[in-house]
Amino acid sequence: MLTFLGFAMVITFMYLIMTKRLSALIALIIVPIVFALFGGFAAGIGKMMIDGITKLAPTGVMLMFAILYFALMIDSGLFDPAVRKILKLVKGDPLKVSVGTAVLALVVSLDGDGATTYMICVAAMLPLYSRIGMSPRIMAGLIILAGGVMNMTPWGGPTARAASALHVDPSDIFVPMIPAMLAGVLAILAIAYVYGLRERARLGELHVIGDEVDHSEISVSQFPDARRPKLILFNGALTVALMGALIAGLLPLPVLFMVAFSIAMIVNYPCLQQQKDRIGAHAGSVLAVVGLIFAAGIFTGILSGTGMVDAMSKSLLAVIPPALGPYLAPITALVSMPFTFFMSNDAFYYGVLPVLAEAASHYGISAVEMARASIVGQPVHLLSPLVPSTYLLVALAGIEFGDHQRFTLKWAVLVCLCILLAALLLGTFPLFGSL
Repeated sequence: MLTFLGFAMVITFMYLIMTKRLSALIALIIVPIVFALFGGFAAGIGKMMIDGITKLAPTGVMLMFAILYFALMIDSGLFDPAVRKILKLVKGDPLKVSVGTAVLALVVSLDGDGATTYMICVAAMLPLYSRIGMSPRIMAGLIILAGGVMNMTPWGGPTARAASALHVDPSDIFVPMIPAMLAGVLAILAIAYVYGLRERARLGELHVIGDEVDHSEISVSQFPDARRPKLILFNGALTVALMGALIAGLLPLPVLFMVAFSIAMIVNYPCLQQQKDRIGAHAGSVLAVVGLIFAAGIFTGILSGTGMVDAMSKSLLAVIPPALGPYLAPITALVSMPFTFFMSNDAFYYGVLPVLAEAASHYGISAVEMARASIVGQPVHLLSPLVPSTYLLVALAGIEFGDHQRFTLKWAVLVCLCILLAALLLGTFPLFGSL
């Protein structure tokens, strides 16, 4: 009965959000409550929900202040010098333009917001592609590949979803994955280099009229009044210190971002009204993400509290060939590519991953290792027709969605495989577990 209820709940949830009958936020709250009541768990449903929300509170706090911090850094103009340098260096050389596109996208996508990344990168690079005669498919492909790797940061979304679904610390997922992510970054730069060489051979290095343009006023900040060019060194040092403390595990991740955000806000915007304006400008992004995390607490709390996830994992374990069971971590990494392509991140991380993780626990594979494996497929996920921001990218670049997929999908798979191989070689998650 519990197995049937569990799978029915997951399938119903996935159907409702994939057919857009309900938003993920509402479905995460309503669907588990209905199934819990149907299963006769009315007496304990309140405690289950509160337990789930309580476990996810640190993740919600971390996401709130991480989004605000990086938004603040972009508003203040921290990344402007890097963007200007890239645009100044690339000029008319297709090789530099291609590699510069990848580097720019990697820098700008640090904030975890795909739509913002696409608008900034396309606005900066498309005129160069048009003047030189390079294909905008290359630009769009490199931008989305970079976004896919950087989407694995805790504030990007998938890592937070995996952490909330399996009740583990986001930093325990992210920090060990950094070397594997760097392997993905190197793969993207290699792809950019190869295409740059091809385009250079086809077009030659051009001295484009307008290369002498002044880049000093170019900024990725959408709020001119919020720029703080005199504080770039301070903001850079603060960000480096934050990343160092994050990797060293000096303090819990939520606390690190709360402290860093507070310091950045006081130094950059000492006026109370300015602080309100900065928070208000990004409140929508924060609310959308954090609300989803707390709603997920109800879903995972009921899934665990009713015993559904245990029953589902036992059923799954029964149909997995014994020879494949110990390999659930790399299997999860591989299936995360098609699964997150054909279904939303919410459906995969809240519906499928908990079942896989529970099954993997019988083979000595920990929940945090399964969480790391589950985020490997993100570069492929962003090419899914279920991702709204991808439509924005192809519209801005002036290309067809199908052309974009055909051009980029093979490289997205390659980047995912590079991340998977690096993770296995470094022991980020095991090739096989043990009974």
